[in-house]
Amino acid sequence: MTSLFSIKYWKQLLPFGVMICATLPAFSMEKENPLIVIETKQTALVYRVDGDEVNCYYFGERMGDYQVFQSLALPAKGPLLGTSRGQNFNEAALRVTHHEGVLSTELKYLKHESMPVAEGVTQTIITLKDKVYDFSVEVRFEAYSNEDIISMSTKLKNQEPGPVLLYDYASGYLPLKAGKYFLTSFHGEWYSEMNMQEEELTRGIKILDSKHGTRSTHKLSPAFILGLDQPATENSGRLVAGTVAWSGNWSLVFEKQVNETLQCFGGINGYGSEWALSPGDSFETPQFLFTYSAQGKGLASRNFHRWARQYGLVNGETLRPTLLNNWEGTYFDFDEKKIEEIIKDGAGIGVEMFVLDDGWFGNKYPRNDDGAGLGDWEVNREKLPNGIDHLVKKTQAHGMKFGIWIEPEMVNPASELYEKYPGWILQEPTRDKYRQRNQYVLDMGQAEVQDFVFGVVDRLLSQHPGISYIKWDANSHFSNVGSTYLPQDKQGFVNIAYTQGLYRVLDRIRAKYPDVLMQVCASGGGRVDYGSLPYFHEFWTSDDTDALQRIFIQWGTSHFFPAIAMAAHVSATPGHLTKRVLPIKFRFDVAMTGRLGIELQPSQMSGEEKEFSKMALKTYKEIVRPVVQLGDLYRLVSPYEHNIASLMYVSPGRDRAILFAYHHHFRFGDMFDNIRLQGLDPSAQYRVRDINTLDPGKEKWSETSYSGEFLMNHGFSVISSWGNTDDPLAIGLFGEYTSEVVEIKRVE
Repeated sequence: MTSLFSIKYWKQLLPFGVMICATLPAFSMEKENPLIVIETKQTALVYRVDGDEVNCYYFGERMGDYQVFQSLALPAKGPLLGTSRGQNFNEAALRVTHHEGVLSTELKYLKHESMPVAEGVTQTIITLKDKVYDFSVEVRFEAYSNEDIISMSTKLKNQEPGPVLLYDYASGYLPLKAGKYFLTSFHGEWYSEMNMQEEELTRGIKILDSKHGTRSTHKLSPAFILGLDQPATENSGRLVAGTVAWSGNWSLVFEKQVNETLQCFGGINGYGSEWALSPGDSFETPQFLFTYSAQGKGLASRNFHRWARQYGLVNGETLRPTLLNNWEGTYFDFDEKKIEEIIKDGAGIGVEMFVLDDGWFGNKYPRNDDGAGLGDWEVNREKLPNGIDHLVKKTQAHGMKFGIWIEPEMVNPASELYEKYPGWILQEPTRDKYRQRNQYVLDMGQAEVQDFVFGVVDRLLSQHPGISYIKWDANSHFSNVGSTYLPQDKQGFVNIAYTQGLYRVLDRIRAKYPDVLMQVCASGGGRVDYGSLPYFHEFWTSDDTDALQRIFIQWGTSHFFPAIAMAAHVSATPGHLTKRVLPIKFRFDVAMTGRLGIELQPSQMSGEEKEFSKMALKTYKEIVRPVVQLGDLYRLVSPYEHNIASLMYVSPGRDRAILFAYHHHFRFGDMFDNIRLQGLDPSAQYRVRDINTLDPGKEKWSETSYSGEFLMNHGFSVISSWGNTDDPLAIGLFGEYTSEVVEIKRVE
C-alpha cells in the first residue's frame, strides 16, 4: 500500500458565500438533497448531495440553521473536487489516466460519515467513485473546533485491473465566490525568507510552487492569504488562509473564472512526479490546512498558532530552552579548548543549552570546510581528542544541556561514505552529477539509505545519551532527479519517494527518542512547513541573523507559525554578511519575539555587552518567555507600512502581555500614531513597566495602573525625533535601531 505521511492539519476557511468542505459535526439531513455540514466553533462548510454529485454551497461563519441550503435552488459554488472530465475546462485538482488509457474522471457520490477522533476534533469522510471505473476517492476533513482550523486530504484507491497513472492529486479543493480576490504570498531566498507581497487576482491562473525537492520554502512558501472582496488588513476583512503540510515539492493553484468564481487547490506538485497506482494500492495525500477569518489576518494567525501548539509541533505547549550555538562564533575553525571556553562563557551569561554545530566530524576527510567529510559521522580526533562525551560532561558541569548539528541526508564527494556507496545519491546515469555547496543529496527513497540516516541519529543518541538536542540541517536542493534503485518506468516516483522516506526515518527516531529536542533546519528557513514540524520542536527561521532583516523575516513567518517554534538568535556586530552595526539591546529585543538564542563567540563581547546579555537572558526566561512562547500574537504596526514596527503577545488568561516596538528606519521629523494594544481585558487594571533596558535601575513609568480599555483605545504615544515628551505613556524610539520592550501586568 502506497501511503503519504498523514497528519492533522488545515483550518477553517471561507466566508459567507464561499464554498468548501470541512469537518466538524458533519451531519446529513436525510431528504431529497442531503447536506454535509462541517463546522468548527466559528466556521461552517456546507456541501449538498445533488443526485450523484457533491457540490459546495457555503463557506463562512457558522450559523444555527442550514436547511435553507437544502430547500432553495441556490447556485453551487463548485464541486467537492475538481477533476479532469469532458465538460470541465478548468485546471483539475485530480487528473489521472485509467488503466484503459482514458484521461477523464467522473466521480459520483457513494456515502459519507462523520465521527469524533479526539476531543474537539471531528473527522468527516466523503466517498466518491468513478462512474465507469473501479477507482474511488475518499475526501477527508478534520475539523478542529476550538482552533477553527480545517484540514483536507484525499485517499485514492485503485481497484481497476491495471495500473492508474496519477498526474495531479491535490489534497484540498476550495471553490470560492467573492467580488474580488487579493492574494498574499510569501517569497524569498536563502538569507531573505518570508517576504510578503499582495496582488489582486485577475482572470486566469496563478500558480505558486516549489521544485526544490528538499527545501520546500525557498523561492516561495507553501502558504497563502486570500482576501475576499477587498485586501484584508490585520484586524478587518474576510479572508481564507491556508498552507500545504508537505516537505517536498508542492503547488498552490488559483484560477479565476469568467463567472468570477475562484477555484483554489493545493498539495503535492505533480510536476515530474507521476505516480503509478497498481491494482489494489492506495495513495494518501498530505494535509491541506486552512482557516477562515472575518476579522483580518491577526485572527487567522492566532488560529494557526493555537492549532500548531496543540497538534502541529512536538510538545507544542512546553517552554523551549535558551541556547548558544557556536556556528557564527567559530564556523569550522575550532578545537576542543575553544569549545570548552565557549561553553564556560555561555554558562556565565545564563544560556541553558550549548549546541555544537558543523565541523566536529570526519577523519580521513576532516570536516574543516564544506568541501569534505559530510557523511562520515565519526568524531574528528584532531579537533576533539576526548570525544563528544567529554564536551557533554563539560556542558552539564556548567548546568547546561548539550546539543549537536547533523546533516544526514547529504554527502560530500570527498567522503568515505561516497567512496563506498556512490549509488546512494540522487543521480541520472547519462548526466553530469551536479552539486550544491560541494555535496550530493542521498536517495532517501532507498531502504538502505533510510537505515543509514536513522543509524546516524541512533548511534549518536545511544552512544552519547547526554545529547539532548539535534539540529537537523539540509543544505542542498535536488540537482539530479533520478534514482539507481527505481526502474526506468518509475523515475517519476523520485520526488515523492524521497519525502516519504524522510518521514519514515523521522517516525522511527521519534518512536525511539520521544524526548530529544529537535530543530529542523535547511539552509535556514528551507523547511518551515507543517509537513516536517510534527517531528520537530522548532525550526531555524533563517540563516540571516541580522536583527533589522529578522524583523521582516519573523513578521512574515508569524502569519502561520507560532513564536515557540521560531528560533531567533542574537549574533555578532557588525553582521558577518550585512556588515551592519546594531546595538546589543536592539538585537536582543528582536530575538526575544521567538525562541531566544545566541549565535556568536561570547569572548569577543565587551564586558558591558556580557552584562547586558546576562540580564537580558534572565529577563527573557523569567518574564518574557512564558508569554511569547505560549501567548497570543497581535501584530500592531507593520514594518512594511511604517518606519517603526510593533507587536505584542498576550498570555492565555490575559493577565500579562509583552509589547515590542522597533525603530528600524530613521527619518528626522517622522510622526507616528499611538501604538494601541490588543487582546487585553478591557475591564481589568494593568501596570506597565519597561524591561530589558540599558538602565534597569531606573523605572520609566510610575506605579499608576491603566485599564485595558484605555491601553487598547489610547495606547502608547511614540516619541522619535521630536514631540511631546510629557505623555505619561510615551515609548521613546530616538533614532534608528532603538527599541523598547514593555511588560503589561494585570493588577490583582
